[in-house]
Amino acid sequence: MNITLIAIHPERSPQAVPLACAFLKEALLADASLRGKVEAEVLEFFLGDDPARCAESIAQAKPQLVAFSVYVWSRESAIETARELRSRVPGVVICAGGAEPTANPAGLLETGLFDFLVRGEGEGPFLQAVKLLAQGAVPQGVPGVVLPGEAPGALPAPLDLEQIPSPYLSGQLDPAVPGGALWQLSRGCDFACAFCYDHKGNGGVRRFALKRIEAELRLFARLRVPQVFVLDSTFNKVPQRAKEILRLIRKLAPGVHFHFEVRSEFIDAEMAELFASITCSLQIGLQSADPAVLRGVGRGFDRDDFVMRASLLNRTGAIFGFDLIYGLPGDSLKLFRSSLDFALSLYPNHLDIFPLAVLPGTRLHAKADALGLEHLKVPPYTVLSTQTFSAKELKEASGLAAACDVFYSRGKAVAWFNAVTSTLKLSPSAFLAGFAALLGERAEKGEKEIAEGEIWGLQREFLTALFQQKKKARLLPLALDLADYHHYYAEALLAAPLVPARKPRNSDLLQRPLSLCAAVTLARFNYEILDMLEAGDFDLREFADCFEPAGSCAIIYPAEGEVATESVSPAYFELLRLLDGKRSAGEICKELGLPITDALPFLEFVVSDGVATFSR
Repeated sequence: MNITLIAIHPERSPQAVPLACAFLKEALLADASLRGKVEAEVLEFFLGDDPARCAESIAQAKPQLVAFSVYVWSRESAIETARELRSRVPGVVICAGGAEPTANPAGLLETGLFDFLVRGEGEGPFLQAVKLLAQGAVPQGVPGVVLPGEAPGALPAPLDLEQIPSPYLSGQLDPAVPGGALWQLSRGCDFACAFCYDHKGNGGVRRFALKRIEAELRLFARLRVPQVFVLDSTFNKVPQRAKEILRLIRKLAPGVHFHFEVRSEFIDAEMAELFASITCSLQIGLQSADPAVLRGVGRGFDRDDFVMRASLLNRTGAIFGFDLIYGLPGDSLKLFRSSLDFALSLYPNHLDIFPLAVLPGTRLHAKADALGLEHLKVPPYTVLSTQTFSAKELKEASGLAAACDVFYSRGKAVAWFNAVTSTLKLSPSAFLAGFAALLGERAEKGEKEIAEGEIWGLQREFLTALFQQKKKARLLPLALDLADYHHYYAEALLAAPLVPARKPRNSDLLQRPLSLCAAVTLARFNYEILDMLEAGDFDLREFADCFEPAGSCAIIYPAEGEVATESVSPAYFELLRLLDGKRSAGEICKELGLPITDALPFLEFVVSDGVATFSR
């Protein structure tokens, strides 16, 4: 039997990994009774791909069974591709599994396109269904399998995790291809948030053995996988296990960047230090800063404790962000703005802000009418209005979310945002509301409408207008210095590291043409940049009272995993600016009137550190 497993990704990214399909393929290959009887392949597509072309690609494999992995984002694409497939491969059996068929089986079966659905964890029921199909039978009566006309029963008991092979260790998945890996350390969720489906199922939380985790970790390190996305709903629910895994990462894969979902209440000082000791970012589900709103969806909230845990992360330098949801029952525009103000006061690296999605199968979906939640009946199931959040207010909240993403998160403003809003005597949400007004319709269309290259200019434009409007023009040069420096800093962090050179000969330094490395930024500031860096998190008015805007020149560049900032004299700044790879440094020094004896140590420094290189 030829089986084709279909993954439809939201977009091309390091997270575009067909992990669910790979687990199903591993289950098929591991079953001795199917050996030699089935052939399975995984095909990957993306949202926006033409369904007809997708179906044509699938048909070329002449499959007898096609299984779609379906999520909220891929539901319509899967339906349209299945419809096209029906006309191309007569008699093919088509099924679907994943989060969407599990939560909303009726919606898919009503299309008439699917012969059966697999609900819950798929390895067990899918394997049983394939065995029956291979015998010419219909997969009826298999726990977790739903046929047209049947009522979905209870979710099947999941397999023991020890029975599920690793698609990474088998070599089926190569994380180097997408540039990242999705990593499952456990399945299930310990919590029961009313808006989420993760806790559904009969198995509770089951965790993969540390022996397997270590083997996969060694593989990621050996393959030099750039980043790994840990899929656990709460990575740090069992603190000692989490700390053991973090120590393994620090030891075995220090060069890999990890993304974790964590809960704040399980973070202590030791864990914060461990997170800071590896290359990683944390995502903490704050959702709202209003205790009553959170109680309504089954979550607790201790404001003082949350602040304390965030301070542990800030103290160690660990990188973290928060999730916020607007439109929860009892939430309002005023409460959402208050939650936004609270979140930004804690200096997160970024915020991910979403409207409530009333997902089928969740408690909120079951109580939506009673709670007055108007929402889309099809994916993405977004809330349209609530008893306390009108459609107009939800639109305004969407604009705030876009403004925050552009100005704060993508604009890398964490280090200076609160200093600026404090100087202007504006709450973060009021500041962002002004920026949303500047963006206008572009904010309403979504933050992706705005290219990365535009953001810095938009920040400067908005700061200039706002400081002048607030009659604080004297402080504007300092605010622009902050925005400029952190823009350059972020670019240097992403740039390839410089390559240091051996100590050059003086004759080479003066006679051979030099070129400035592309990763080096030459920047001018209104204030002395080193004074600003030494001041740390400062009050703009106090700084401007203590220092004169005498101007400074700097070179900013990546250096051994960090960013180096060197203040240089205007003459040396001009020397670097003129290193075009055509003229020698000696000629340029003569043109600028720089004494050779003074310039030689500086030139030796820039070549030795890789700031400039000899032209070929």
